[in-house]
Amino acid sequence: MQKLGLNQSLQQKLSPQQIQFIKLLQVPTAELESRIEEELENNPALEEGEERELPEDTSNEDEMPESNSTDDEVDIKDYLQDDDYSGYKMQGDGDDDDDREMPIPMSTSLHESLMNQLDFLGLNEKEYVIGKQLIGSIESDGYIRRELEAIVNDLAFSQGIETSAEEVESILKRIQTFDPPGIAARDLQECLLLQLERMDNGHNIDVAVAKKIITECFDEFTKKHYQKIQKKLETEDEEFVKDAIELIVRLNPKPGGGAQTSMVKNQYIIPDFILTNNNGKLELALNSRNAPELRISRSYTEMFKAYDKSDKRDKKLKEAVTFVKQKLDAAKWFIDAIKQRQQTLLRTMRAIVDFQYDFFLEGDETKLKPMILKDIANMINMDISTVSRVASSKSVQTDFGIYPLKYFFSEGISTDSGEEVSSREVKQIIKEIIDSEDKTKPYSDDKLEKILNEKGYNIARRTVAKYREQLNIPVARLRKEI
Repeated sequence: MQKLGLNQSLQQKLSPQQIQFIKLLQVPTAELESRIEEELENNPALEEGEERELPEDTSNEDEMPESNSTDDEVDIKDYLQDDDYSGYKMQGDGDDDDDREMPIPMSTSLHESLMNQLDFLGLNEKEYVIGKQLIGSIESDGYIRRELEAIVNDLAFSQGIETSAEEVESILKRIQTFDPPGIAARDLQECLLLQLERMDNGHNIDVAVAKKIITECFDEFTKKHYQKIQKKLETEDEEFVKDAIELIVRLNPKPGGGAQTSMVKNQYIIPDFILTNNNGKLELALNSRNAPELRISRSYTEMFKAYDKSDKRDKKLKEAVTFVKQKLDAAKWFIDAIKQRQQTLLRTMRAIVDFQYDFFLEGDETKLKPMILKDIANMINMDISTVSRVASSKSVQTDFGIYPLKYFFSEGISTDSGEEVSSREVKQIIKEIIDSEDKTKPYSDDKLEKILNEKGYNIARRTVAKYREQLNIPVARLRKEI
């Protein structure tokens, strides 16, 4: 049985201005300009540039009728230009040089580069189509992983070309002579051999041994079983094998990795903050791109003056003024959101600098303190989600490089003395221990745990393994050298 009833509930909703602010806060500096341009295009009441001098008002203010605001009327006082919204610039403005267009590097795609080389092979029409199909099958890392029989079928169904796996492979062999070396290989073993073939002049012993290792001892090589390689090659000379292996590890396992897979514009990193050390005093500024000059349109405010002097019973005029009011509201909201964005960015970054002051003075990773989002949120009396939005997509330029803000947030590890140290400090120590280890007898994770415990860091073996993996350092067996 259905019933009708009234329920009273309390709901919290974000205002349009709050939504505007949240969206703008998570936009990085590189995208802010396009976001502002989009708003300028959509809202004629919003303008960019410095504030112009106001024209003299020759009207007699005493003769102007008083504006008795009602629900149907608009108060022009809300929309007259004032210092809060007109052509403002916030703290953190940079030099004019910062406003210049950032250079954007352009690069030819891997596919285009290979197609250009294909044109020089002098192929007939059928061979050219096969070559084009093969190049189209090359993945972004430079490998062809599709079976040749599958490519034969593709050519038959999509191009109407009858061919064989042998004919396709013959064209593939010619494509494998293209640059970059190792391109169009079907697996790592073939990729390394293709690169060694380019280096083989018939006189280099290391290249000859390297080719033998890849063809006859590839499984042992991938597992770093160097003694088995020596045995298989029937040699007792460690240097003989070591030099060849050093040559192999210098080869490129991903020949397509250095080329762009599509014609895209890659913009250089644009830092959101600039932090400089001025004789031991840290000075923080916003990138000037975060401080645009925006103002409300003078012509739109003039419309309200005209409306204030006109017959307010004119229905068409009232509709026009309502439209203008909506645009002015949106312009004021946007300017205020930009202004609030700047203030929030600076407050958050200042708190991070204060928290990690020792690190920012010298750039020493071991000076980083454990820091979580809640620490900064408490310092600036803001919600954790706000700090998260700032930290997720922003970066700071320092005297020793550009860092994403996420870099400074890390969990803590307790020491014997009861102090909390940053996990980044522990990672740095792990890296230093591994860098200085005897490569013929590399440390296992258990040994690393014991060394760290001896240094006073209370850390478990599984945590050591996690940090080692985050540093992209392989296990001890794969670090072993002869």
